[in-house]
Amino acid sequence: MDAKRDELKAWIGRSETVHDTVNPTPVVALTATLDHPASPVVAGTSLPPLWHWLYFLPMHRQSEIGADGHAKRGGFLPPVPLPRRMWAGSQFEFRSPIRVGDRVARTSTIDDVTTKEGRTGKLVFVKVRHEVRCNEAAEPALVEFHDIVYREAQGPNDVAPPPQAAPVEAPWRRQIVPDDVLLFRYSALTFNGHRIHYDRQYVTQVEGYPGLIVHGPLIATLLMDLLRRQLPDAEVASFRFKAVRPTFDLNAFH
Repeated sequence: MDAKRDELKAWIGRSETVHDTVNPTPVVALTATLDHPASPVVAGTSLPPLWHWLYFLPMHRQSEIGADGHAKRGGFLPPVPLPRRMWAGSQFEFRSPIRVGDRVARTSTIDDVTTKEGRTGKLVFVKVRHEVRCNEAAEPALVEFHDIVYREAQGPNDVAPPPQAAPVEAPWRRQIVPDDVLLFRYSALTFNGHRIHYDRQYVTQVEGYPGLIVHGPLIATLLMDLLRRQLPDAEVASFRFKAVRPTFDLNAFH
C-alpha cells in the first residue's frame, strides 16, 4: 500500500455532528418539484423516505468552493487526488419517523476508504455512515451509509456506456423528463453546487460527459416517490441503491 493510500485511510474514524430543525418550507418546495398537489405541512408531519436530504445542507463559504462546485478537498472528507466525484450509492435503515418540527442532529463518520482499478482507471471509494437523531434521542431514527466515488479525468479514448433500457415488466412505471429546471430546483433544494448538474459547458468540456448528470439522490427520491404514489400508506424499513452508470438529461428515463 503506497503512502498516499495510507494517508487517505488515516481519515477512517473521523466524525462530525451537525444540527438542524425540520422546517416545513423545504417539504413544500420538494412537494412542488415532484409535481404533487399542494397540501398543508404542519408540525408532526412525517418526512417521506429520503427527504431528510433537504436538511443538514453543506454551508461552505464561497471562498471554500473548488472548481467543480464542491467544497475544496480536505476537511471532513479525505483529500482524494482524483478530479471527478460522484454519488455511488447508499443504504438506509428507517427506524422511526422524522417529523416536521423535530430538532435533529446528524453524526457522520468516515467508515471506510478503499482504492480500486476500474474500466476507466483508478477509483477511490469513501463510505460515510450518517446517524440522524431527533429531539436528543439516544437511538438514531435513521442510519445511512453514503458511498462516494472519486475517478480519474476523462481520457481521450474513454467512451460513455450506451443507455440501458428499463425493464418492461415492472409492476409500476413512470416516465421522468430530466430537464434543466428539475435538475436546478433539486440542486437548489439540497444546496448542491456540483456543476455537473447545471453547468452544461463545464460538464461537457471539462469533465467530458455528454450532458447534464441527473443527481443520484434525485433518482433514488423519485423511486421512493413512485412507491409513495402507488402505496401511500407503506412504511419503508430499508432501502439501498447503487449508481451503475450516469443518467443524463439528454433523454427521458423510466
